[in-house]
Amino acid sequence: MGTADVEAVWRIESARIVAALTRFTGDFGLAEDAAQEAVAEALVSWPLASPANPAGWLMATARRRAIDAIRRRAALQDRYALLAADLAVDSAVDEEIDPDKIDDDVLALMFVSCHPVLSPEARVALTLRVVGGLSSEEIARAFLVPVPTVQARITRGKKTIAAAGVPFELPAAGERRERLGGVLSVIYVIFTEGSTATSGDRLLRPEVAYEAIRLARTLAALQPDEPEVHGLLALFELTAARFPARTGPDGSPILLEDQDRRRWDFSAIRRGLAALAKASTRGLGPYGLQAAIAAAHASAPSVEATDWDRIVVLYEALGRVAPSPVVELNRAVAVAMASGPAQALAIVDELIASDRLPGSHLVPTVRGELLARLGRRPEARAELELAARLCANQRERSVLLRKAATLG
Repeated sequence: MGTADVEAVWRIESARIVAALTRFTGDFGLAEDAAQEAVAEALVSWPLASPANPAGWLMATARRRAIDAIRRRAALQDRYALLAADLAVDSAVDEEIDPDKIDDDVLALMFVSCHPVLSPEARVALTLRVVGGLSSEEIARAFLVPVPTVQARITRGKKTIAAAGVPFELPAAGERRERLGGVLSVIYVIFTEGSTATSGDRLLRPEVAYEAIRLARTLAALQPDEPEVHGLLALFELTAARFPARTGPDGSPILLEDQDRRRWDFSAIRRGLAALAKASTRGLGPYGLQAAIAAAHASAPSVEATDWDRIVVLYEALGRVAPSPVVELNRAVAVAMASGPAQALAIVDELIASDRLPGSHLVPTVRGELLARLGRRPEARAELELAARLCANQRERSVLLRKAATLG
């Protein structure tokens, strides 16, 4: 077994292993460190002798590393004796790693990684590291930040969890729904960065988005009775279904009206619609409403045939349950398609007057498009040039500048 095999096993089993080790040691940081040491040892030993049960091997090795670390902590000698005795029952190790079982420990790991005591950046980094099994290098590439920055976020996160005394357990039933929202928001941030990169020279980073989909599927398996979990998964599947048609061979963006819908992933659309049906059992929440909007796009044969009136209604509902300037801006785009650009421009100008999206390239982008449709070409060009200056993604910026040039 080579490096790729080790990485594949780790990606699949990391959450279970770190979760079991955290339960075993009571120390989240120690568990993650011990698991990483086990992976490092596997990279050396597996090419020489492949284990019969790779996941069990990683768990046994990580346990030994955890025991070694605890032994070095003089203040924990008594606890070490208990754990060492536990380790003697090595025959039970293989049984503990059941590849077909996703248990409450993995769910608890998600809640710890997304705990509100952590900074948003640390939540994303820890979730991708300990639940997703990504290396610091992979996370750094995904978010276009230096590797030491990612490592520092993970280290600070683990220290924060230890200092705050965050227990490794599922939140009480009364607070679980609220805390679940924090977990969903972290996964949403990861997907959003993959579906429209905030910076760099690529519009899409599919590998990041697909990692978020994997996390959402895991969470849906762990929380099958939570409609918003299925709503989030539906949103991801329906959005990702359009990935194959969103960029040209050279990576340049292709707008929705110009996309070849035959290239959409119809299997993903079916999965998304099935998840949306589960999300609809008790009324749609914010993620479910966004998924319903994505479903309206995915079900339409063309931009012209899209049910824009329904999309406007869905954005109005979303604005009531999760008000935000971005939702209002998207509502303006839908209103423009349903009722014309003049009515939509009034919505955008109200956003600008209230200064609710300062520094965002999205507002001048939408305003420029609306002005162009109204025949106000010099104003439209100025707005699109402003949007290009504010946009950090090189691919998006080039599209904005091309549009502006056509209005000269």
